[in-house]
Amino acid sequence: MNNFKNKQKSILQSSRRDFCKNTALFSAGMLLPGMKMSAMANVFNDKTLKLAVVGCGGRGTGAANQALKADENVELVAMADAFEDRLSGSLQSLQKEFEGSKRVNVQDKHRYVGFDAYKKAIDQADVVILATPPGFRPYHFEYAVNAGKHVFMEKPVATDVPGIKKVLEMAKVAKENKLNVVVGLQRRYQNNYLAIADKIKQNEAGKILSGQVYWNSAGVWVNPRKAGQSEMEYQMRNWYYFNWLCGDHILEQHIHNIDVANWFIGDYPVSAQGMGGRLVRTGPEHGEIFDHHFVEFKYPSGAVISSQCRHQPGTWSKVGEAFQGTKGTIDMNDAGAASITDLEGNNIFEYRNRRDPNPYQVEHDKLFASIRNNEVISDAENGAKSTMTAIMGRMATYSGQIINWEEALKSDKVLMPKEVTWKSTPPTAPGEDGLYPIPTPGETDVV
Repeated sequence: MNNFKNKQKSILQSSRRDFCKNTALFSAGMLLPGMKMSAMANVFNDKTLKLAVVGCGGRGTGAANQALKADENVELVAMADAFEDRLSGSLQSLQKEFEGSKRVNVQDKHRYVGFDAYKKAIDQADVVILATPPGFRPYHFEYAVNAGKHVFMEKPVATDVPGIKKVLEMAKVAKENKLNVVVGLQRRYQNNYLAIADKIKQNEAGKILSGQVYWNSAGVWVNPRKAGQSEMEYQMRNWYYFNWLCGDHILEQHIHNIDVANWFIGDYPVSAQGMGGRLVRTGPEHGEIFDHHFVEFKYPSGAVISSQCRHQPGTWSKVGEAFQGTKGTIDMNDAGAASITDLEGNNIFEYRNRRDPNPYQVEHDKLFASIRNNEVISDAENGAKSTMTAIMGRMATYSGQIINWEEALKSDKVLMPKEVTWKSTPPTAPGEDGLYPIPTPGETDVV
């Protein structure tokens, strides 16, 4: 334990700028060619790669589909989920998609259900997909890396700072052992974003001074409470609305746009301040998270990014990013377009969707190509840093205080219990009125 804490301390002592220097900012996935693989990872060539899925909801099912399409010699051999019905539904969907193929080969004994199911599934595979609610991610990632597996894991990679520290530590172990890790921040694998990143590298827009990033939408699903359902099952079925599992929508969704700001600026913010609350989504079915956040992130260069995310039906919807530089303005469109205009409004560069490949698919294409070619993709460090940026934003809106990056990283506030069973009491519970405690700016302790 002391050794682990010492390693964490060593990581956190590295400055933000040192981290950025070691990050391949403008290359998708941080590809490191020519690196010699470990014995375990060097045996594949054209041999069948065994795949396991941990977390069989819509994203896990989609990622499994994309992994199987990325490489013709991939075989799905194991699945794990907390719920049997989700596992069965996912498996049936994949069997239908690959009907007539033997590539979905999950025997009954390799269908694992429960909170410890992830270990059994990971043990069966060469490559694992981690797509459970993000609170579990640090622990699943730790087990997969220690088992010597290549990993695709969805964003965000944690819901609290102790989880971030664990992911950073295991990212270092993965890199040392030449294990590929791809994080589902798919804009880094999307052609219009890559094209603009290259133009920024060429100084076409000049130094970025400010920007606006958005994930404004109507909101997401709710699974109504059922008679006889335990509090743990209810929260697990509605994980999006509980911070120990999800981290709030500034983390779960808006991380995509926040990550683009970090990527294009080439750094991580030094501080955040903002506001948020619940105005529309206020019922007990909406757990404890806010329905809107507004954050100003300040960067070492002096750049300030305004961050908006909202879950309110009937309001202006936008998912995208814009940035203002000393030479011009960048406008990103999630549908596949992008442009740079100069300070007089003249077009400098324009990118239109050119029947581009689906970036969700490209992530897996790159992952499996890297494994086959004895290369290494190391997304985990950036995934952890961008997750930390979103956590810092949540800290700012929940507290109403200015949150400093270095101070936030010292937080030992744990949202996600290390051990969870069906008999466990969730970290948050409803009051007698059925309502869950809501963060209150000016009162809530976030650090």
